[in-house]
Amino acid sequence: MKKYDVVIVGGGFTGLTAAYVLSKQGKSVQVIEADDGPGGLGGTFSFNDGVKVEKFYHHWFNNDLYVPELVKELGLEGDVILLPTRTGMYFNGRMWKLSTPLDLLRFKALSFIDRIRLGLLVFQVRRIKDWKSIEHLSIREWLEPLCGKSVYRTVWEPLITAKFSVFAEAVNAVWMWKKLVLRGSTRNDKGGEELAYFKGGFGRLADKMVDAIRQQGGDVSFGQRVSAVETAGNTITSVLTNEGRVEGDKFLFTTSFPIIADILQQKAEPVWLESLRRVKYLGNVCLVLRLKQSLSETYWLNVNDPGFPFVGVIEHTNFDTPDNYKGTHIAYLSRYLAVEDPVWAYSDEEYYQFAMGHLKRMFPTLDDSWVVDYKVWRAEYAQPVTERGYSEYVPGITTPFDNALISTMAQIYPEDRGTNYAIREGRAIAKKLGAQ
Repeated sequence: MKKYDVVIVGGGFTGLTAAYVLSKQGKSVQVIEADDGPGGLGGTFSFNDGVKVEKFYHHWFNNDLYVPELVKELGLEGDVILLPTRTGMYFNGRMWKLSTPLDLLRFKALSFIDRIRLGLLVFQVRRIKDWKSIEHLSIREWLEPLCGKSVYRTVWEPLITAKFSVFAEAVNAVWMWKKLVLRGSTRNDKGGEELAYFKGGFGRLADKMVDAIRQQGGDVSFGQRVSAVETAGNTITSVLTNEGRVEGDKFLFTTSFPIIADILQQKAEPVWLESLRRVKYLGNVCLVLRLKQSLSETYWLNVNDPGFPFVGVIEHTNFDTPDNYKGTHIAYLSRYLAVEDPVWAYSDEEYYQFAMGHLKRMFPTLDDSWVVDYKVWRAEYAQPVTERGYSEYVPGITTPFDNALISTMAQIYPEDRGTNYAIREGRAIAKKLGAQ
């Protein structure tokens, strides 16, 4: 049996980036992924006729550094699309454009004074340089005094509630601060937002990374689920999968904390395992619709009306052209929820009917005949919940084992999860593994 220099559990962008960097250094690397393809939450799937799209909507921001850096390194910089986007809000039964400062001034769901307060918010947010100074506050406790109760109730509260469900009042202010700072810095010279996309989707980028890893002598396996580890003293000697044992000198775990805790539960002390389980997560149910007609001209439509069960309607083909999808239109309906929520247990057909009923209220002309196909995707650990004082209790990269490290999206904090930061962390953890 081959013994690898580094065994990496998880084939998302952190694991793939670490494997790519280490294999370039001449290390023998094995990536083990439970899914049938790479990319994790950035993975893709194909409809019956071969049209391929992401399972969950994706883009990156025009000020992100690590995705374009990797794309260039792979010799694929010509496959990047940078486009202005149209954003909006559905509130009180109608859609409002919110792509430019002028759109904000026309947003009559707020009083004129409140529109000004909303517009000035990004400047107030940028004054905060030390994020730890607001980590003890909830989003409401921090944001409401800045923008006022009316702005918070109309604009932010519905989005926070839809995003974090039962944890809406527990998430600390840093999450919102980071979002506002990021979005405020992605404007073009006309005040509109520009976003970037990789031709063929992030799943294609993940495929290219797998190709590069293999060309450099590394191995990447799919459909293998790690269930446990074997140890000798304070070191891991191998991981156990549904297809057998994989031996290594060093190990990297990039899956969510609960999955890591399950894998190591027979070998690590309970106190450390409990620190992993202390971090809470929300699941995501994402309905991917393939339509004959477009729903609207908006790419990203935030749903601020509390009568609707999703946080946003993202019409992907208002960003990437329908020509790449055989002339059809792709829309994502995203819902975050606790896995204990009864909706989580809906069958795909039940969820489709449930979501379509609400979508038809938003778009009255929408008819079932528009739907060419659909797919429902679920991710149990889609969103880490960063509660007050998160930096004080989130586990670090070390483990009880001398030759094993952790790097997950829950540790990207104070940034929120995202492909750009997953690539950054993959490079950082590869450097640590290479130095051990």
